[in-house]
Amino acid sequence: MLTHNEPNAPASDQPGGLLAALLSEEGFWPSPPRSIEETGLSEAIIESLICKYLFVAGTCSGRSIAKQICLPFGILEETLRTLRARQVLCHTGSAPLNDYFYTLTDGGRERAQKFVDACAYVGPAPVPLDDYIVSVEAQTVRAEVARREQLEKAFSDICIDPELFGCLGPAVNSGAGMFLYGAPGNGKSTLARRITMCFGQRIWLPRTLIEDSQIIKLYDPAYHQAVEDDEPLGTIQAADYDRRWIRIQRPTVIVGGELTMSGLEIRHDPRSNVSEAPLQVKSNCGCLLIDDFGRQRIEPRELLNRWIVPLENRFDLLTLATGKKIQVPFEQLIIFSTNLNPEDLVDEAFLRRIPYKIEIGDPTEEEFHELFKLCAKNFGCEYRREVVDHLLEKHYRPHGRRLRRCHPRDLLNQIRSYCAYHSYELEMRPEYFDYVVRSYFTKANVDVSAALPATPVAPTIAG
Repeated sequence: MLTHNEPNAPASDQPGGLLAALLSEEGFWPSPPRSIEETGLSEAIIESLICKYLFVAGTCSGRSIAKQICLPFGILEETLRTLRARQVLCHTGSAPLNDYFYTLTDGGRERAQKFVDACAYVGPAPVPLDDYIVSVEAQTVRAEVARREQLEKAFSDICIDPELFGCLGPAVNSGAGMFLYGAPGNGKSTLARRITMCFGQRIWLPRTLIEDSQIIKLYDPAYHQAVEDDEPLGTIQAADYDRRWIRIQRPTVIVGGELTMSGLEIRHDPRSNVSEAPLQVKSNCGCLLIDDFGRQRIEPRELLNRWIVPLENRFDLLTLATGKKIQVPFEQLIIFSTNLNPEDLVDEAFLRRIPYKIEIGDPTEEEFHELFKLCAKNFGCEYRREVVDHLLEKHYRPHGRRLRRCHPRDLLNQIRSYCAYHSYELEMRPEYFDYVVRSYFTKANVDVSAALPATPVAPTIAG
């Protein structure tokens, strides 16, 4: 059973902490199964995966079948022989490396059709839920300690107030979650993405799970970035692992105004009889960012009430399509990003469970210059301080316009589009800024007659 880890307890006193400590030297890795029993799956499940794959593919070698369902060929040979003896499969010829090509018999196709009708999933063999729970305990972000130098490295290519590190560091290490609030456009979402980089970069994730005979898809390319197995894992060669698992970057799952309550529950497709893991499970061992919190189609109180118990106990209760309740880890750093004051959105009881509230303020003028310097480098053009001074003097100070950290990137992006259209070399020129400001700000209050003319003055022609 998963219980709440006391953050100040020694590793040996924390549930799962001893396991993390034992594995910390080499890191968690899923060893390849040496028998059907070690997969945690029944012969019937493996038989169904083989039959369904051949039902779709037609004829394949034994090693191709093993590669498709991500199990070692050595432990499938006996199963293939048994299916052939039962006249479910038959040989169609010899294959290299003492292998054969297999296809379904007429009786085998009938059997495969029944398997497809029961569950249409075809792909890697699933991993038992209990094995996944062990992996999350071993790879949790709370087993990592993010220090100031790691934060500085993660944020090295963006401009950030050094004093902010003093607030972010303890919040990240607590694993208790945080509110990032402040005006839009000041980089709250960017900060959340970079926070994940403060931890160990790679984790192992099962492609699919199985519990109570229900298949639950977990790996999602929309949120999980696979990495190549190009380096050893401690003393274990990278090729020597259970292929049902995939190595990914620590996930940062970002969801905004489209979030609904159904996205936090197991979603089941009754036609295929295949389920999809919810967002909080996909974000385990990483970060879950609720962007634009307070602007979802559901009430903030309803959303937060759904998470009061998981935040307190570090586990969540989900319901399978069979009606069975399962307990899964809730092991991620959860971040709420909002343009509103947290006190206007939630009550005191919930604010207590999110102990860190960090305001992301507007940049100073000097920070604004630094942001333009970074963005100019990324865009491949020369930074000109006097042009930024012109922008501030003409388009910000007279109108009381607030500085935002997104403005340098957005304005330069519009200038790049303008220059590309006219075949001009990308430059920071005052007249270019005068022109793009009119379309960027909703109330620019710019003197149109002073804006960029149809033919700019002495532009530099690319090429």
